[in-house]
This record gives sequence, structure tokens and C-alpha cells, in this order.
Amino acid sequence: MTERQKVAWVTGGSRGIGAAIARRLAADGMHAVVSYRADAAGAGKVVEAIRSAGGSGEAVQADATSREALEALADRLDAERGGVDVLVNNAAVLKNGLFALMPEASWDAVVDTALGGTFRSTKAVIRGMLRRRWGRIVNISSLAAFSGSAGQTNYSAAKGALVSFTKSLAAEVGPYGVTVNCIAPGFVETEMISFLTPEAREDFLKRIPMRRFGEPDDIAPIISFLCSDGAAYLTGQTIRVDGGFVG
Repeated sequence: MTERQKVAWVTGGSRGIGAAIARRLAADGMHAVVSYRADAAGAGKVVEAIRSAGGSGEAVQADATSREALEALADRLDAERGGVDVLVNNAAVLKNGLFALMPEASWDAVVDTALGGTFRSTKAVIRGMLRRRWGRIVNISSLAAFSGSAGQTNYSAAKGALVSFTKSLAAEVGPYGVTVNCIAPGFVETEMISFLTPEAREDFLKRIPMRRFGEPDDIAPIISFLCSDGAAYLTGQTIRVDGGFVG
């Protein structure tokens, strides 16, 4: 009997780090599900690239803040493909601003996407993983969770919470063959750091021993390993991928 193709769901997978992760997991032989909030064109390009390379993938609109949308997607994948084997919680938004002037709506949007979205998507797939006694969950945190970042109290708080969430969930589901790990990228050349001024970029580069910002493809191989059978004894960990950032 042919072995069932594993399913990898990447939230916020239409561009940047998420897109690179989806392409890599598809290259690993998984069916990559690229979910997005509004960037249908970007998600479509990611899936087109996956298929052009001989892989399997699909793009699905599913807002990370919508429990109904995430549950509906998880239920469909369970019915059509036997469930989700790998979940990468990557969805995030930026609403930067000094804390004293930050509207509550900016706080809520960031926390509800990065942290709330991780709760919702994980809740939607975790029981299936436990039943199958195999699963890989990778949460995408950030260097900001450790170093802090002026103007990003909302983002830093949400990403920091993912580290604690990872440790606690790993302790719960480890006995069932499900691993939960976290990646904390540093400065990666994506839209998420487009707000940096040239002066700020130069200052941060001086604090990175590798003397360059990362690329999305610097992150994807580590996700690939964490989602493999070879990482079966690695759980509850947060791995910083930041070029050795000092500070």
C-alpha cells in the first residue's frame, strides 16, 4: 500500500520566510498548504513555484484571526488528505508605534495574529496528530522576543509568548510522538524589516558577526530538519537563527 503523503500547513505562507518554508517542505515531498489572509496573488505564486518544481501544494485563504476559517481548513485536510502532519505557525503582522501612543487596536491586531493565530491553528490540528502519534509543530518567533525592539512592544510580547507556549505544549504532547519547537529569526530580508532606516540597518549589521542580514532560505532548511524523522528527540526548544547577533 502506498504511504500517505504528509501534509504541511504553513500559515502566512504567501511571501518571505513563510514562502521559503512552504517551498522547502514541498521539496521534501510533502503536500504544502499555503494559507494567507489577503495576499492571494503571492500565495498563488508560491504554489506555482512548488508545482513547477514537481511538488504538491495549494493556496487557501484562511485568516489567522478566524477560528472558523482555520477549523474549516483543518477539517477539509483531515477528510481529503488524512490530516495535517506538520504545522508551521508563521502568520504575523506589524503595527509599530511607541507604546505611549499605541492604539489598543494595534496591540490587539499583532497579538491576535501571531499568538492567537498560533493557538487557533494548533488547536485545529493537534488532536489528529495525537491520534496518529506523529506530528511536527514549529512556531516562528523572532529575535525581538529576546532583544526587545523600540516601537514593537506588541510584536515583541507576542513573539516572546510563543517561546513559552512552545515549551508548555511540548511537555504535553511529547509522549504521543508530537514535537513542538520554535525558531527565532534575526533580521531577514523581507517586508517585515522594510521599515528600518539605512542608519538602523548599518548599526544592526555591525552587531551581526556574519556581516549580513539573513535570507528566507537561511531559515527554511532548519524548519525542514525540525519537521523530519531525524528530529524526533528534539522538542520544546527555541533556536535563534540570527547570524550570531550581539545584544
